Amino acid sequence: MTGTATVSDFYCHQALTGAVPIETVAETDRVLAFHHTNPSYPVHIVVIPKEHVPSLTDLGNSDEGLLCEVVAVVREVAAGVEKEYGSCSVTTNLGLYQESKHQHWHVTYRGESEEEIRGMYGNHD
Repeated sequence: MTGTATVSDFYCHQALTGAVPIETVAETDRVLAFHHTNPSYPVHIVVIPKEHVPSLTDLGNSDEGLLCEVVAVVREVAAGVEKEYGSCSVTTNLGLYQESKHQHWHVTYRGESEEEIRGMYGNHD
């Protein structure tokens, strides 16, 4: 972990320091994906840069190369969830929606049945 965080940053202060146990899903030199420590869904994986990056729209002292690495891991993890469960959602939050001020992406499978998903989004034929 590099950089300093001066705001609420669970990822720098807790996850990356080992203060809370995490279950790793994927990892590179600069990116970490792990099961959410307090999941909201049956599958809830978080993908973060290992250095402090404030958000998707504020890269801080980082560069777009790291953002590309993060998105590559998000794609890899999302593909695995989609393959296993048939669907996947990927989100990131900004501004007041972003509780922890460290760029992070949620990769989730919410648990709906195929019938429920098709009822909400249609068949697209």
